[in-house]
Amino acid sequence: MNKTLQNDLLIRAALSQSTERPPVWMMRQAGRFMPEYWEIKNKYSFLEMCKTPEIAADVTMLPVDLLDIDAAILFSDILVTAEAMGGELSFEQGVGPRFNNPVRTQADVDRLEIDCIDKLQYVADAIHVVQERLAGRIPLIGFAGAPFTILSYLVEGGSSKDFKRTKLLLNNQPALAHQLLKKIADVTINYLNMQIEAGVNAVQLFDSWALALSWNDYRDFSHYYNKYILANIKRSVPVISFCKGSSVFAAMMAEANPNVISIDWNADLKNVKQLLPAGIAVQGNLDPFVLYADKHVIKDKIIQLFERMRGEQGFIFNLGHGIMPDIPFDNVKYAIDVVKEFRY
Repeated sequence: MNKTLQNDLLIRAALSQSTERPPVWMMRQAGRFMPEYWEIKNKYSFLEMCKTPEIAADVTMLPVDLLDIDAAILFSDILVTAEAMGGELSFEQGVGPRFNNPVRTQADVDRLEIDCIDKLQYVADAIHVVQERLAGRIPLIGFAGAPFTILSYLVEGGSSKDFKRTKLLLNNQPALAHQLLKKIADVTINYLNMQIEAGVNAVQLFDSWALALSWNDYRDFSHYYNKYILANIKRSVPVISFCKGSSVFAAMMAEANPNVISIDWNADLKNVKQLLPAGIAVQGNLDPFVLYADKHVIKDKIIQLFERMRGEQGFIFNLGHGIMPDIPFDNVKYAIDVVKEFRY
């Protein structure tokens, strides 16, 4: 039992210890599907919300208070590291993140800073505020974007459907891509260590766009740097590794020695778990679109997953990816209630 936490289900599951039921949290759980989120969002820009510790804490606490989940995840964005390095970041309604100075050349890579952790102090400040408010009720998860995913935003100048510029960089200028990835990785190590020192109880590395890569490119341009990060952060809290495509890459992801691998909905979770080395937990893997369905369907799908995972230690319930903005709040709350009523 974690003495500092009243509810340490997530920590126990992450460390592959026995739990009376699966712990539950959901990616994007503090997001746009909640009216209370929009009450805050309509007053401030997205970056103001991230950079103002009290506001970030308010948003972090919404699913804690309204959904009664088993873990909070800090309200922030994966791209704050890229901004601290020198990316001119903005968020446009209906468009998403934009970098007004995309990284395309050697000179662009050279101008990015590594010694920039002081610019992210607002994240550590937000962690302190959230932990004061949580008062040991549940764990707080910190996070960072993985180097390949951050590279893709910097190179594309924002979101991309085909990652054409990113793949051109990897293919035509691999040495430059590696320089950029190493810079991002070094900042990410410092950033995650700062969060751990500030008091998060676990961290998650988000490689949101890894699925865009071939097997060899994933190995060389993503996995290599994720492994480097996990080898160089303070491993005093559990580490969750997430990528879209984890059902394909899980065996390779395990080589980085995370405590937990978060699995998308394309795989049978028990099969993945049994193929992984002993002691690596799994997180997932309900298709988020199930949460649009009728409540009896939501319940059936969750129970089906739990029965499949019965007897497996090291299982955190989550979605295969994040909650969509227009999923009904009542359905999300119902899903969490179903999980919390379950007993092995």
